[in-house]
Amino acid sequence: MANLIPPMDDEPPPEFLAFVAARLHLLRREASRLLGGDRAAPEVSMQVLTDLAGHWRWLTWAARLTHRDAAGEYLDRRLTARTRQWREDQVYPVEVTVLHDLERWTAPDRVLEPAGAGYRRPASPPEETVAQQLAYLLPSTVRRGSEVIAEAEIAWVHAYRRYVWRRYLRLIGGIILLIGVMVQFLSQFSTTA
Repeated sequence: MANLIPPMDDEPPPEFLAFVAARLHLLRREASRLLGGDRAAPEVSMQVLTDLAGHWRWLTWAARLTHRDAAGEYLDRRLTARTRQWREDQVYPVEVTVLHDLERWTAPDRVLEPAGAGYRRPASPPEETVAQQLAYLLPSTVRRGSEVIAEAEIAWVHAYRRYVWRRYLRLIGGIILLIGVMVQFLSQFSTTA
C-alpha cells in the first residue's frame, strides 16, 4: 500500500532547496528585525528552517490540495512563534531596535573574491552561522549560493534526526501498549477459565 505522505528522506528534495534559496534572505532579514539585530537571529532562523523541513512533506501535500503557499504561511507562523519563544526565554527584558544598516550584511551577492592564488573571505557579518563559517573552509563549497545549500542541508539533517527519534518513540510506545493489552487479555482469559 502506498503512503499518503511518504516517509522522510535523509536528503532534502530539490523543491526544499529551491524554497530555502528563494526565502532565506528574507527569513534572515525578518528574524534580525524581529530580534532587534541580536546575534540569536541565525539560530532562530535555523530553528524555523528545521521546523519547516520536518513538516515539508505535509506542507507540499496541503499545497497541492489547497493551491496555496502552505510552506510560506507555515514559515511565517513558525518565525513568529520562535521569536516569541526566544523573547520569553530571555533572563532580562529584551528591547528591540530596528536596524537600518541591515541590507549591507544580508546582500545576496556576497561571494568569495579571488585574491592571488587562493580565495579571501569577505568581511563576516555579525550574525554569521556556523554553517556559513564552515562553508569557506571546504573547497567544494567555494561557489556562489553555497551558504543556502549548507543552511538547507543542516536544517534537513536536524529535522531528519527528530523524525527518526519520534519514529523510535512511537515504535517503543506501540510495543509497550501491545504488551499491556496482551497482559490484560491473558489475565482476563486465565481468570474466566
